[in-house]
Amino acid sequence: MSPAPPAAPDVRDSLRAERRRARRMRWIVRLGVPLVRLLGWTWRIRVINGETTVDRMRRERRPIVFALWHGDMLPLLYQHRGEGVAVLISEHRDGELIARVAESLGFRTVRGSTTRGASRALVGLTRELRDGHDIAVTPDGPRGPARSFAPGALIAAQRGRAAVIAVGLAANRAWRLSSWDRFVIPKPFSRVRIAYSDPVLLDAANPRAAAQETSRFQQLMLEVERNADA
Repeated sequence: MSPAPPAAPDVRDSLRAERRRARRMRWIVRLGVPLVRLLGWTWRIRVINGETTVDRMRRERRPIVFALWHGDMLPLLYQHRGEGVAVLISEHRDGELIARVAESLGFRTVRGSTTRGASRALVGLTRELRDGHDIAVTPDGPRGPARSFAPGALIAAQRGRAAVIAVGLAANRAWRLSSWDRFVIPKPFSRVRIAYSDPVLLDAANPRAAAQETSRFQQLMLEVERNADA
């Protein structure tokens, strides 16, 4: 049998580039997770309405759908580390990095988004809720528009018979990236306030009806942001 022909130059270049990206990703995660832990350790975090909402729901073993803006993700990943919350993360290359960091911090991950690959993502989120796990969804992710509430979180809550808790965040000193979501990185020793809404159960007979309540939850997100920023 004659040997297989060597790979074309462009294929070899592509494979080498992919291996370089994989190595870079591993190093970013190895360095990034300890850095996030160290940075988070310096933050002075104040939680508003957490004991009366999140803690009570967990004592009653009732699953939660956390709704948070995409740009507020980093401090909330630190705050809820090690709790086994399932986070919806896009399948984009940037999402792969976030997924690895989240998993290293003790999160479960569901890949996809409520726009691209929505059916698969919603099936995964619903399964997590029915198995008793909390989930976290960024209703403006993965690509915006920023702070615009898409209905995926509500559809998952209706299917999984779970309550929605909106999460707002404020930091007195923070870096904001020039990305579409103005990604927030609180500076060392900054004061971080995390506010939770009361749990909201959807009175919707089906996913279509749940999706029609986005304007109500858009207002809820703005309200909880104001509570954090007060």
